Amino acid sequence: MKFSGKNVLITGASRGIGRDISLVLAQYGLKVWINYRNNFELADSLKNEIEENGGSAAVVKFDISEEKEIKESLKCIIDSDGELSYLVNNAGITLDKLSIRMKTEEFEKVIKTNLTSSFVTCREALKIMNKKRFGSVVNISSIVGEIGNVGQVNYSASKGGMLAMTKSFALEGSSRGIRFNCVTPGFISTDMTDKLSDEIKKTYIDKIPLKKFGEPKDVAMAVAFLLSDNASYITGETIKVNGGMLMN
Repeated sequence: MKFSGKNVLITGASRGIGRDISLVLAQYGLKVWINYRNNFELADSLKNEIEENGGSAAVVKFDISEEKEIKESLKCIIDSDGELSYLVNNAGITLDKLSIRMKTEEFEKVIKTNLTSSFVTCREALKIMNKKRFGSVVNISSIVGEIGNVGQVNYSASKGGMLAMTKSFALEGSSRGIRFNCVTPGFISTDMTDKLSDEIKKTYIDKIPLKKFGEPKDVAMAVAFLLSDNASYITGETIKVNGGMLMN
């Protein structure tokens, strides 16, 4: 895959899907800015792994739910590299609970962390990318944002909102050649799915036509494609990485 830009910011990059996205994009020659909030050791370990394999990386700490920290961190990137070519909004949280027991603040916290933060990073990235008339953004949504899920009213709303928001950003960025797209992972093998019992795993796998969970790298490769010049005529779209669980 070909990339015309030189760097990428990945939120929530130190573990899980974000980690694999970082590794893949570094392999394609991009300087990876690894965002983390709490665990410096994981982020620094990823940076070292990228550099040991001949890539370039830097670590940047900020809480995605804090607008001031986002702006300060983006300024740090610009001061260092002079530009921001690509952005991947991957960070997010869950606070699962049946809706009748979910407190309003629990709903609002997930919306703020998952959706509002992505709005802020997209908005600020668009301001930066406008100057060069180049850039590409991928937002990591979820199959839950497309079909809903019991006990995840807040998470579903945040990820569904991300899909609609991405289309609007795509329209606003198009005149400057800046693209916005989404990836919606299904069931991906991560720390979270590893904790599931074999019985529950089988229940989920039975609903997946490919009869297996995906791997973080499956998502990472879809992200790399959408960011790259190979997808230069694609904007406002969603790539489903779900093993056929949802095809429409």
